[in-house]
Amino acid sequence: MKYLITGFSGFVSAHFVKYLSGAEKNVSICGLDIVEPAFDFKNYKNVSLSFLKVDLLDKNKVKKIILKFQPNFILHLASLSSVAFSWQNPIISFNNNNNIFLNILEAVRETGIKCRILSVGSSEEYGLVQDKDIPLTESSPLNPTSPYAVARVSQELLSKIYFCGYGIDIIMTRSFNHVGPGQREMFAVPSFAKQMVEMKKKNRHNGSLRVGNTEIVRDFLDVRDVVKAYYLLFQRGKAGKIYNVCGGRGISLKELINLIADYLKIKVALKVDRSLVRPNDNPVVIGDNKKIKEELGWWPTIPLEESIADICDYWMKK
Repeated sequence: MKYLITGFSGFVSAHFVKYLSGAEKNVSICGLDIVEPAFDFKNYKNVSLSFLKVDLLDKNKVKKIILKFQPNFILHLASLSSVAFSWQNPIISFNNNNNIFLNILEAVRETGIKCRILSVGSSEEYGLVQDKDIPLTESSPLNPTSPYAVARVSQELLSKIYFCGYGIDIIMTRSFNHVGPGQREMFAVPSFAKQMVEMKKKNRHNGSLRVGNTEIVRDFLDVRDVVKAYYLLFQRGKAGKIYNVCGGRGISLKELINLIADYLKIKVALKVDRSLVRPNDNPVVIGDNKKIKEELGWWPTIPLEESIADICDYWMKK
């Protein structure tokens, strides 16, 4: 089978490739990204892998690559995925995230290649919700409250149009917060872990931690469970359908920080940095994973405590 992966240099891609290498034999992967991968992608068993540095906004290049590679599956991970960045650069965020996806869709439509596309969306699409609406199901109303979230909703609507109007085989996800070793420190959990590991390395058992709003509650899922869900969606998901990829359990950032501190055996005082507090941040986001469990037989297997241990160990080795 042939897999084309956009956003190849990100940490989700690295875990997906590792999962593929254990799940299939004789897999061909073409990775696309605008930056070089930070991980070593040349030593996976059962995988023939090539990487192309390309700007996905270049429609003609994207079309030529897809026509030449002839993928069976396209995992679309590429995006400017920071909510904070989208507030600072709303036009860049919206245009980039929608236009690169449109270029993928148009390349498949114009070439007539028969392949399955996984359009990875976000729990941010749900936006501000009331307590009575928790946990969020795929039929819950969407109320995006950031430029990034609006772009993700737009991507989902485009997916539906290309499925219904052109017969393109597309499956959509609303993926909730995922964490794991290798994630960049621009995201909250690796940022906390990195700061606290640095204290530990200096033999400081007390310190201060720069944070935003730690009262918000999120549904965290290990990236290794996420990529298993993506693989099963390629194999058994229903075209044109949307699936929550989530753990179904919420935890506040403050509680999560305490878990990291307990693992590292240190104590931290929280110092709020107003620049890290997002406008209109959703106070509680917890998903319902009943649909993906029942239809695919998937369920989360890695507890958050294990994820935190692996994240801390990753930064300890850096």
